[in-house]
Amino acid sequence: MNLVAVIVVLCAAVLAALAASAWTRRRQQSEWSALRQEMQGLVAGQAQAVAAQLGQFSQSVVQQLGQVSQQVQSGLASTGSLVSDAQRAVAERLESSTSVIRELQRQLGEVQQSGRDLSEAARMMESVLGGAKTRGTLGEVALGRLLADTLPPASFTEQHRFSTGEIVDAVVRFREKLLPIDSKFPLDDYRRLVDLGEEARKGFSQSVRSHADSIARKYILPGEGTLDVAMMFVPSEGIYYELLRSADPKGTPLDEYCRRKNVLAVSPSTLYAHLSVVAMGLRGMQIEDNARRLLASMAGLKKHWDNFAEVYERLGTHLRNAQQSYADADHRLERARAELDQMQQGALPTAAAAPALEAAEK
Repeated sequence: MNLVAVIVVLCAAVLAALAASAWTRRRQQSEWSALRQEMQGLVAGQAQAVAAQLGQFSQSVVQQLGQVSQQVQSGLASTGSLVSDAQRAVAERLESSTSVIRELQRQLGEVQQSGRDLSEAARMMESVLGGAKTRGTLGEVALGRLLADTLPPASFTEQHRFSTGEIVDAVVRFREKLLPIDSKFPLDDYRRLVDLGEEARKGFSQSVRSHADSIARKYILPGEGTLDVAMMFVPSEGIYYELLRSADPKGTPLDEYCRRKNVLAVSPSTLYAHLSVVAMGLRGMQIEDNARRLLASMAGLKKHWDNFAEVYERLGTHLRNAQQSYADADHRLERARAELDQMQQGALPTAAAAPALEAAEK
């Protein structure tokens, strides 16, 4: 009995377990089915959201691609314009470079021609400076040009001859006085000084001293109206510079030696300065002469004015006398007119009016 009850209980328990297991399985299946439907719904929603986002993204990409395409096209167009401008600028630069090269070639040709001309001029200058006479002529021409550029033509004379027969290159006139100027060009001694150095300075100094002595002896002639000083014109600044640096055997500078001989050594630049001072002095002398002539003219004018004042005063006296005579005659005429008016009215003139009538008749 107990065994049967145990078996029955066991069978009931097994059935209960199977029933519970079946119910649990069905419940799990329904839960899985609900979960699957929920997952499917979520997936479908996500798929729709992703599809919508993909659509928006594709539209945005399409718009951006269109903009990029437009930018690329405009960039290509501007790039083509830039390329055209660059080509045009390069062409202009090439044309400008070509013209510059042609101009440089032309200028180079001119420089080469100038070089040839300069070489020819140097050869001509060498030939001119080669002889003492031609060097002297060059100095005379330079001296004459400086005088003509600085002084009035009437204030100087070129190639002035003294009574001794000596001819100085030029004289400047100070009224009755003359300032002799002679050109000296010791080029040979200067070249030796440049080539040999200090050992040739003695010969250069001797040449300059001999020129100064010659000018003092030949051209300082007070008896013929010259001043007690003369000028030695050195046409080269380089030679004049060496003259200032040189001294005689006693150690006396050459320019001081020349001054002791009453000879003033000048170069083109210093001569121009001296002539400028001379020109100012000549203008002052001209002003003085003009003032003297003006004073003389004013003295004559004063004399004429005094004569005119005398005549004017005499004329005034005559005019005053004529005015007095006119006043007297007018007074008498008025008296005579009054008497005539009385006579017209039938009255006889008085004895005092008779002289007035006679004067009026006269």
